[in-house]
Amino acid sequence: MLRYIVSRLISGVITIWILITITFFLMHVIPGSPFVKTEQPMPEAVLARVEAKYGLGKPLFQQYLQYMENIVKGDFGISFKKPDTTVNDMINRGFPVSARVGGVAILLSVLIGTALGIVSAVRRGTVFDSSSMVFATIGISVPTFVTAVLLLYLFAGVLKILPTYGLTTWRHYILPVTCLSFGPIAYITRMTRSSMLEVMQQDYIRTARAKGVREFFVIVKHGLRNAVLPVVTYLGTLVAGLLTGSFVVERLYAIPGIGRYFVVSIGSRDYNVILGITVFFGIFVVACNIVVDIEEHRDAKDH
Repeated sequence: MLRYIVSRLISGVITIWILITITFFLMHVIPGSPFVKTEQPMPEAVLARVEAKYGLGKPLFQQYLQYMENIVKGDFGISFKKPDTTVNDMINRGFPVSARVGGVAILLSVLIGTALGIVSAVRRGTVFDSSSMVFATIGISVPTFVTAVLLLYLFAGVLKILPTYGLTTWRHYILPVTCLSFGPIAYITRMTRSSMLEVMQQDYIRTARAKGVREFFVIVKHGLRNAVLPVVTYLGTLVAGLLTGSFVVERLYAIPGIGRYFVVSIGSRDYNVILGITVFFGIFVVACNIVVDIEEHRDAKDH
C-alpha cells in the first residue's frame, strides 16, 4: 500500500510539473505583452522598463527557473494589472466563495443523481425510467453556458423571481448551483443506473432475496454499496472542478470566485494570475484524483 501511495504521489508531482511547464511557455510564446493596450499603445522605451521591472526582460528559460523556484516556495507572484495584489491573495479570497457554491452543487449532484439512478434501475422500462434517461441525455449534452444563459433569461429576465448576481442571500445560490449541478446530476444518474442494473443481477442479490431480506435493504445495503463505486471514482474530478469554480457561471452571475478572476486575467493577459490559478486548479485536481485512487486501491485489496 505504501509503495502505491508513493508512486501516485510521484506521478502527481510529475503531472503538476508538466502542467506548469506547458502553461508557462504557452503564456510567454503568445505575441504581445500584458502591458500593451490596443487603444493606447505604450512607447517602446517605457514598455521595456516596465517589463524589466517585472522580470519579463530576462531570457525566457531564466524566467521559467525563477518561477519554478517561487512555486516551490508557494509564491504565485503578483498581478501585473494590480501590483498591490498577489495571486495568493486572489486565490485566498476567491476559493472560499467558489467552494461554497461548488460544495452545495456537489451535495445536490450526488444526492439527486444517485436517487434518480437507483429508482430508474429498480423501475426499469417504466415511464419514470424513460423520463430520467431523457433528462440525463439532455443534461450531458447541453453545455453549462447554455444552461446558465437559459436559466438567467427565464427566472431573472422573464419571471423576475431570482437575483442575477452576487451571493448575498440563499436565493442568490439557486441559479448558479442549478447550473453547476445540472450536468453532474445527469451523469451520475446514468452511471448509477447502469451500475445498479449490473449489480442487481448478481448472485448475492438473489441470495439476499431468497433469505427474505426486505427489498429496501436489498437495494440500499447490498446493491447500492457496490453500485456506488463508479460514482466515487467520478467524485475526484467533480469535486476538483466544482470547488475551484466554474469560469462561465461565475462570470455570468458576477460571483467573486476564483473562476471569475481567471476569466478576467485571460482578457487582460495577466500572466501570473493565469499561471497561478491554473497551477492551483491542477494541484487540486491531482490531489483529489490521488485520494480517490488510494481509496479504490485499498477497497480492491480488502475485497
